[in-house]
Amino acid sequence: MRQIAALPYRIEADGSARVMLITSRDTGRWVIPKGNPIRGLDPHRAAAHEAYEEAGVSGIPCPSALGTYRYRKRKNNGESRNATVAVFPLAVLKQAEEWPEQDERETRWFTLAEAADAVAEPQLKQLIAGFRAPVAPAGLLERGLACVRNWGATIPMLRWFQALMPKQGRFFEQFEDHAATLVAGADALARLLEGGDDMADHVREIFEREHEADEIIREVLQDVRRILITPFDRSAITSLIGVMDDAIDQMNKTAKAITLYEIIRFEPQMRDMAGIIVEAARITAEAMPLLRSVGTNGGRLHELTERLVRIEGHADEIHDAGLRALYRAHIDSKPLEFIVGREIYSHLEKIVDRFEDVANEIQGLVIDHA
Repeated sequence: MRQIAALPYRIEADGSARVMLITSRDTGRWVIPKGNPIRGLDPHRAAAHEAYEEAGVSGIPCPSALGTYRYRKRKNNGESRNATVAVFPLAVLKQAEEWPEQDERETRWFTLAEAADAVAEPQLKQLIAGFRAPVAPAGLLERGLACVRNWGATIPMLRWFQALMPKQGRFFEQFEDHAATLVAGADALARLLEGGDDMADHVREIFEREHEADEIIREVLQDVRRILITPFDRSAITSLIGVMDDAIDQMNKTAKAITLYEIIRFEPQMRDMAGIIVEAARITAEAMPLLRSVGTNGGRLHELTERLVRIEGHADEIHDAGLRALYRAHIDSKPLEFIVGREIYSHLEKIVDRFEDVANEIQGLVIDHA
């Protein structure tokens, strides 16, 4: 028996994740929203439907499953059978004031550790616990440099030495700040592709985030030139921040094209690609703090880059399917709509490709420095 489920999540200001669990109607234990596949809906959209029905939450579902878990599903007649559940991340945008099963379940936001402890299924515990890893402690050299800087606040001689030391942590902060613009830009892009009355606001948000990213990359390039010692090779720093900047640039180009052609309705595959972009930005934002200690975090970074590459491949499949559907629908009667739609697909594909470039850059750092 196969089922689908949503993992509703939100990212807090400090970068930590919270996930929503609900209580089961029959036992009252903590579970995630799940159900049977729905005819006519793709699995991730069926999962999003279950999340609304059971928890009242709606948002951006990622078409690529986070993983699967198994459990024994008990029937009304007392029999049970094995069920395999595919879990799809759902970036929550809002919770309704009323929803169908509101009076039948309790909903609650948990930290990842709390949620993993609350659910019963071992494989689901692993999926939740591994959804976003905590930042590992800094390496020995970085801790030593931090200690010297702290001593410098009180010891005059060390204050002088501290002034000569390169601020190595600045690059990591810049990586993390830039990743935050990717997350915000991806979220705005996904909202934009939902259409509605707020499209101009979402375009403006992407534009502003792209300008913030430009400021960050200028700071990085200035620091690379003036600092003698950097945490990685200079070319590695500029290459990583460069491909990240390419991603937000492509988001901005997509928003500009949508505005230029006055598009107000979007194909389902376009929205699915936006869901992939949201997930790619989330993964990138998780990866950046881990670069502070590549040796310690090499395993987790490898897992994250593998998922980035995997969802990029899924995005290619969605892109091709969407383009075929667009061609069949418009090539004879409305060829201009096909041309415009093809350009939007092209922009979306380029965004995802830039995230794959981010994965490749991170993999290179892990190989060189782990």
